[in-house]
Amino acid sequence: MQAEKKPITPAARRHVADQVKQATTFLDWLADRDHTLATCGQTGIDAWHAKHNEYARTTIRSFQLWCSASKLTRPFQLPPVQISQATPMSQTERLKLIGRLLTDPTLPLRARVAGGIVPLYAQPLSRVVRLTLDDITRAQHQTLLRLGEPPSPVPEPLAELLFRWINSRDNMNNAANHACRWLFPGRRAGQPLHPDVLAALLNDIGIPTTAGRTAAIRQHVLEMPAPVVAEALSYHRITTAKLASEAGGTSSRYAW
Repeated sequence: MQAEKKPITPAARRHVADQVKQATTFLDWLADRDHTLATCGQTGIDAWHAKHNEYARTTIRSFQLWCSASKLTRPFQLPPVQISQATPMSQTERLKLIGRLLTDPTLPLRARVAGGIVPLYAQPLSRVVRLTLDDITRAQHQTLLRLGEPPSPVPEPLAELLFRWINSRDNMNNAANHACRWLFPGRRAGQPLHPDVLAALLNDIGIPTTAGRTAAIRQHVLEMPAPVVAEALSYHRITTAKLASEAGGTSSRYAW
């Protein structure tokens, strides 16, 4: 097993957890329709894909392919993977975006904090919504955000905005949410905000999250060794090495 060969990274653990969650959701979806894997075929697969977003479809793909290969389902084919690339964002545009999020008081506080994490730390919204208060610490007058290892320093004014948000988080009126540890609580008790809800909020104020995240990770691998970026931001090392090579950096040759 992989864990016996090398340590499992936070990114890998999170990816597996998301796959298990989506597989469970898929099985529950079948059960709600009085179906099982044995009775699921092309019609069921098509219906599920039509009702779920790209993130869910991509995350569950391996599980569905395994079910097909193991003949746990009736024969079916999955839709081809749609590979979309965001319009490239320059470093100047990225810094301008960060500046707007950190200094514009007319923007919602939740959007400023969540949106700031994306272009600063190259985090997808699916990870941002799963941050907890335990991922934020103060050490020697410095605020740290644990995205991987080691935790990343949080610059001002984002650190100040972060603690303002913690003290005024939305969706905390529900009695079951009073002790909630999610940084971005959802409306459902005990659950974080759904990534699609956060995406809609940021989209409404013109924040290009995918382009901002892509620009951020490319800039990070130009400035630091790719393996260091991978560990600190919970990316796979192969991903950061490839990005470093594409961006023209030399860190892909850094000794692992």
